[in-house]
Amino acid sequence: MELLLIFISAAIVNNFVLAYFLGICPFIGVSNKVSSAFSMGMATTFVMTIASIVTWIIYYLILQPFHLEYLQTVSFILVIASLVQFVEMFIKKVSRPLYRALGIFLPLITTNCAIMGLALFSITREYNFYQGIIFAVGAGVGFTLAISLMAGIREELELAEIPGPFRGAPITLIVAGIMALAFSGFAGMI
Repeated sequence: MELLLIFISAAIVNNFVLAYFLGICPFIGVSNKVSSAFSMGMATTFVMTIASIVTWIIYYLILQPFHLEYLQTVSFILVIASLVQFVEMFIKKVSRPLYRALGIFLPLITTNCAIMGLALFSITREYNFYQGIIFAVGAGVGFTLAISLMAGIREELELAEIPGPFRGAPITLIVAGIMALAFSGFAGMI
């Protein structure tokens, strides 16, 4: 039951994009089409999960026993950057169209603060190994949900008559704010 609560909390109630405002760059930049948004969400979920596993191992088996906790940020950045490079190479090898569709935003996963936030939250919340994995998967699912919903709304907005000053980034930010308000409604449930 505790693992289910961690998952739901990370995915919906404490959604990284809509509650903590982490990962806004890909959220806004890749949410033009549902297909590319979903793919970006899946790639981010994969990186979050692997990063959670590796950073937990590094922190609890290397940094903490040797009293090197002060190196956590640097080591986490190195781990995340390396993982993203592997994911980028894999996607380039397996799916050229997806690689082209994600474009510059795939390397941006490296600097996606949601992944770094996940690694730091897992440590500060003192999640055990399995809780950290569930937290990462939940956060990734929440990111995928948020970015896919935004992409669906943005696709519909292209067909709507929007006043000139609100076209583009302004309406996107307004929609993101409304989505954040809607997701905050779940906060009292858990």
